[in-house]
Amino acid sequence: MNKAELVDSIAEGASLTKADAKRALDAMLSTVSDALKDGQQVALVGFGTFSVRDRAERTARNPRTQEIIKINACKVPAFKAGKALKDAVN
Repeated sequence: MNKAELVDSIAEGASLTKADAKRALDAMLSTVSDALKDGQQVALVGFGTFSVRDRAERTARNPRTQEIIKINACKVPAFKAGKALKDAVN
């Protein structure tokens, strides 16, 4: 499912226009992104938790040249599924 299909599904499920559903989805994604940028986590009970994790510095090998390179430490977004979502999938 891509974003357009998700907007269509939200519009149908919530009896909204597609434009309203798109604005609502964009606002939700923006809010989650802003919270993660600020170092907060976003927990949606039953669905899951969005958080930021630290990835340590590491070394890797360039597959083309076989040269060893250093990859800097960084922060990465993460998602942990909640019990209700896990149960729905299984």
